[in-house]
Amino acid sequence: MSAPAELPPVRYTPDQAALQRFGASTRNPHRIHYDAGFARAQGLAGPVVMAQLHGCLLFRAAAEWAGDPGRVVSLGWRNRAPSGPGAELTVSGHATPAGPGLVRLDLLETGPDGAAHCVGYAVVRTG
Repeated sequence: MSAPAELPPVRYTPDQAALQRFGASTRNPHRIHYDAGFARAQGLAGPVVMAQLHGCLLFRAAAEWAGDPGRVVSLGWRNRAPSGPGAELTVSGHATPAGPGLVRLDLLETGPDGAAHCVGYAVVRTG
């Protein structure tokens, strides 16, 4: 790989049921993810997507680009803005060489308004 390559966008729209399932599977019972009144009392507009779900979406984009989830050797991210159920999240990014047999993917997750909700990176093996 000699020049940066753009990743095809990966889109996901979590609904309230997805948040509840994800919370149950990760043992994250925090009420801001499912109780609208509680979330508003905490200063949020409503229930919010879990931080780890953003990371899973970034991992999915990296794994799809790599062609095999086992090729993703590292992943890191920072959440920048809350996302709520029903908001389409889109991960885009670009790939650059990171050493022999490795590529770094710089990833950006945006919401429907184009604002950054999450930024991150992944390193994948190419062979």
